[in-house]
Amino acid sequence: MTIEPPSSHPREISVTEALEPAYERVKLILFKPFDLTKWIVIGFGAWLAGFGESGGGGGGFNGFNDGNHHFDGNNGGEQLRHFYHEASDYVLVNLYWILPLGIILLVAIVALWLLVLWLSSRGKFMFLHCVALNRAEVEVPWRKFAGVANSLFRFRLLMSLIGLVLMVPLLVFIAIVILRMVLQGEPNVAGVMSALGLGLLFLLLALGFALIHKFTVDFVVPIQFLRGGNCLAAWRELNQLLAGNPGSFTLYILFQIVLTMAIGVVVLLAILLTCCLAGCLMLVPFVGTVLLLPVLVFKRAYPLYYLAQFGPQYNVFPVPQALTPLPLEPQVAE
Repeated sequence: MTIEPPSSHPREISVTEALEPAYERVKLILFKPFDLTKWIVIGFGAWLAGFGESGGGGGGFNGFNDGNHHFDGNNGGEQLRHFYHEASDYVLVNLYWILPLGIILLVAIVALWLLVLWLSSRGKFMFLHCVALNRAEVEVPWRKFAGVANSLFRFRLLMSLIGLVLMVPLLVFIAIVILRMVLQGEPNVAGVMSALGLGLLFLLLALGFALIHKFTVDFVVPIQFLRGGNCLAAWRELNQLLAGNPGSFTLYILFQIVLTMAIGVVVLLAILLTCCLAGCLMLVPFVGTVLLLPVLVFKRAYPLYYLAQFGPQYNVFPVPQALTPLPLEPQVAE
């Protein structure tokens, strides 16, 4: 049963109030006491929660050179047109094997993407379980939250498909406009304005879907964790909070940007102080997650403490039981 959020709150919602308890949560879970096994188990949940969402670094691009073609800034347009025609002819001639191979690769990529999306949905509840209850467990949350995690998976899949339908055509149109100007040999005002307009629309859509993902992970998943309902029901409950507190959540997003920058500076300093050794270890799958576990636990705990400010019905942390007074011994009359 969905608990209706209160219409008013006894105190002002603060983005800074959640900082200290989130920091204390990190110390409690990971350092009181330090237990490497606990780090590895919780790290596995954190790694699974972020599975497929963090990309590796890449090097710079200096041009394309296969020994026969070299692109430079002087006659790049002419060479690009030549390369385009050569590539088109090659694809048409070899379409008999390129098309089946492309279909096989596409099916494999889609299957892998669905697996990653499903595993990360399960992992988000596993990691939340570990942070909220201070327990290093894998099997218990995997079984307990299977239903709500599958609902989250379906919601994320739906949002991804909507995003593909809306954004991929924009990228295609942008590429067509730019390619047409390149093939014509010079840009034109209409083409440039079209590309800029489509690019701006693409960025706005990307921002919208990024906000949906942010609110889903930070608040919808904890609401599902508490209620046990499906993702859409949790989103309806969150929408009531968003509608009643637009300023607070806007400030939350802005503060998250500042917080992310501050965390990035701290991580960068750690990399520099270790002569890039920490940075190299962070690139290793799972090892980097365990190494960054204090940061990840803090980033998971902070929105939980922020959400708890809206009332006890949004508190995922166990409430300490009040001490029950011992019964008084009966007085013996003398």
